[in-house]
Amino acid sequence: MTKSRDGRSLIAIGFVSIAILFLIYARLGSSEITPSALSSIERLGIAFYAMTLLALGAISFGFYQYHRHKVQSGQDDYFTVIAQVTWNKKSRRIFAGVGISYGVFFALTSGILVYQPDITFSYHYNVLVPSAQIVPCCGDVGYVPKMIIYITEHVGLQIIPINLILQIAVSYLVGLNAAIAANAFSILKKGTGIGSVAAATGLFIACPTCAGTFLSFFVSASGAVAFTLAITQMQTLLIGISIPLLVFTPIIMAKKIKGSGWSCKAEP
Repeated sequence: MTKSRDGRSLIAIGFVSIAILFLIYARLGSSEITPSALSSIERLGIAFYAMTLLALGAISFGFYQYHRHKVQSGQDDYFTVIAQVTWNKKSRRIFAGVGISYGVFFALTSGILVYQPDITFSYHYNVLVPSAQIVPCCGDVGYVPKMIIYITEHVGLQIIPINLILQIAVSYLVGLNAAIAANAFSILKKGTGIGSVAAATGLFIACPTCAGTFLSFFVSASGAVAFTLAITQMQTLLIGISIPLLVFTPIIMAKKIKGSGWSCKAEP
């Protein structure tokens, strides 16, 4: 199977496209916006999200192609072991269930999914419900444009591009870790804790202050503010720790599986 059919090209194109979109919009969105140009910038924001979704679709399909290619290749590397372990109905159900559940939890803790029972959106914000709007300006790379979606009078979405990408990436990796661990639990029982630590650490990526507030319930009231501030200042470190853990844990599991002589016959 050629490289163009094993998914790697689609994955690379998708990630490069997202990076370019972030840089282009940050450059255009940071310029001075006049009232007459506002509608044009808003249309640019809509185009940004449409193209980002296309890029994410390309990445997703690329990963599917790569996964299938590794299953069919019959190679003996760690990525083939990961593909074989997770290429069955049980793994797909676990992957989808855990990934989606973690995604919802991540959205709640990061502020992407907003629930405000004491506020009526149409009254307090003078907006139509349901509706969506683009906030085109201004911010750093990856933080513009924002999209605000009012689903009901009390439930909405506040989408920031970089948070959306991180949520999808972390949820995918958590689902993958769960699918591998569930199939090889008896072999990897001593190693699954790494995936649990990485999943918990991933909570801090999009909104460490939110996660810090959540965890402050477990510390004394006098230390809650200092704890939250400390977590916020550690955002970069937490990003640096959680994603590599989630990436390398499946490789560690695959190494143990391969070393133990465990094998898995892939199901369609």
